[in-house]
This record gives sequence, structure tokens and C-alpha cells, in this order.
Amino acid sequence: MNASHTAPPATSVQKFDPDFRGEQPEPVLLATIQRLENETRALRFSRFGQEDAIALGLLLVNLGISRALPIAINIRREQHILFHASLPGATPDNETWIERKSRTALRYCEPSLLVGLRGRVGGGRLEDNGWFDEKLFASHGGAFPIHVRGTGVVAAVTVSGLPQQADHDLVAEALRSVVN
Repeated sequence: MNASHTAPPATSVQKFDPDFRGEQPEPVLLATIQRLENETRALRFSRFGQEDAIALGLLLVNLGISRALPIAINIRREQHILFHASLPGATPDNETWIERKSRTALRYCEPSLLVGLRGRVGGGRLEDNGWFDEKLFASHGGAFPIHVRGTGVVAAVTVSGLPQQADHDLVAEALRSVVN
């Protein structure tokens, strides 16, 4: 079994692992949700246009290349693709994940990881609910809504190819670099 899927001892748990299927302390889940809510509120733009999408996309490409990450990157407004790149090692499956994670971030106006973690409060998973269509949506990390202050969500930036927490963290790192 991969080490990332083995639960750490209870005394060392400080971060919720969204890929671990076993039980994890609810207070750790709630603290992670709070951290993501704060991050979402902090990473808002004063404006966001196509030139900003290109700059953000190129930043993610540069981060991915410099770290040899097998990722696909997408920035979109619903069906309008503003930026897309597929780095060495990315697969066609990443495109499917991008579609579903982006749709989740745009539908719920929250990072796809946050949507998924909220679904785990009280046990279970969001996917266990009959109303959550896994063919259209994915509650896995990697998609982050582009929120413009005074306007709302105008786009989503998505990375796919890494474990979901790493996908999310890469997007958040890039957003912290460019939020205006």
C-alpha cells in the first residue's frame, strides 16, 4: 500500500488526507475545511481577463516544468477555454478530471477540494449521495474558482495529474503569486 494511503499514528495527524479512505479525526477535517475557507476568501482578484488567464496558466506551466510534474492545466469560463496545457507525463484521463473538477468549482463557487471535504463531515463521501453525478462532477482537489471582488466567480483554474491535495496546493501557490 502506498504510504500516502496509510493512516499516520493519531498523535502525528495534523492534516486531513483526502485520499485516505479510512477514519480520520473529525476535528482535523473541520480545521482543514476552515483553512480552505480562509484561503478561498483571501485568493480573490480585483479583475480577471484573458491576459490574466494566460499569465496564470504560464506560471503553472513554469512551476510544472521546473518540478517535472506530469500535469494538465486548464483555465475556463464555463465552456470557454482561456488557457490549456498538457505537460509531459499528463494523460487523456487528466482531461476528464479537469472537466469534472472545473464543473464542480464553477457550480459550487468553491475549490473542488473544499466541496469534497465538506461532503465528508459526519462520515461518508459526497459521492455517496444519489444527487451527486460523478459523470459530471468530481469532488477531488485541483480546481479553484476565480473570484473577482464585486463580481463573483468568473472562471476556474484546474490542475490534474498529482494526488488531489497536491493539485490543489499547486493551484493555490500560483494564485497567491498573482492575486492583484
